[in-house]
Amino acid sequence: MGKVIAIANQKGGVGKTTTAINLAASLAVLEKKVIIVDADPQANATSGTGFDIRAIKTSIYECLVDDLDPRTIILNSDIEGLDLIPSHIDLVGAEIEMLNQPNREYILKRVIEKIKDDYDFILIDCSPSLGLITVNALTAADSIIIPVQCEYFALEGLGKLLNTIKIIQTRLNKELEIEGFLLTMYDPRLRLSNQVVDEVKKHFQDMVFETIVQRNIKLSESPSYGKPVVLYDAASKGSLNYLNLAREVLQKNDKTKIANAAKIVS
Repeated sequence: MGKVIAIANQKGGVGKTTTAINLAASLAVLEKKVIIVDADPQANATSGTGFDIRAIKTSIYECLVDDLDPRTIILNSDIEGLDLIPSHIDLVGAEIEMLNQPNREYILKRVIEKIKDDYDFILIDCSPSLGLITVNALTAADSIIIPVQCEYFALEGLGKLLNTIKIIQTRLNKELEIEGFLLTMYDPRLRLSNQVVDEVKKHFQDMVFETIVQRNIKLSESPSYGKPVVLYDAASKGSLNYLNLAREVLQKNDKTKIANAAKIVS
């Protein structure tokens, strides 16, 4: 049975979608079967994985609102072992349509249960909000990865997110765990970046991933080509960072026998 990991932070521009695409691709390269569930109406995970969002006729929206079987809309990416359930701008209206449905917080969980046995990892790319769809994602997830930007205001809003997680653990999903805090957009030349790293590690200690994702041109360029960075430039700093993160996730979940010493050095 696959592990469901939500990638969430209500703060925008912190690297959620970049992490969803590139962690999933890196896990697939490491021979795991992975699917991305694009739960963001902007559909950036869909386009960033190489699909034309204008050509998407059915998406996660129909699964949530019309109870469409998700297995009928799975798309296969250019990386063997990496699949996608696409999103669409229609998802904007899904929260309103879900409001009157019974057990509305569990709708996405029921969708994911249908594919859970087919994958090693199911990554949910959440929108930058704490709305009903994000609550659905956290209710469906086994754990959450929280990307934290290495910039000013990095810790802003984390308290609200952590409070939401605590409420969900209490009322909806007692099994939900924090997989880890992922530091992103790190520039080693900047004092501020290093201060944020120190601050996050001081607050959250061993919950922070060892891997830090550095600012990288190739990582920024790859979505415009519809490719994960491991396909766009496998030797780039961004690619190595996410391969490291994938190995760290595998080690944390006892899905690899790779020793710490064998990690790729970024």
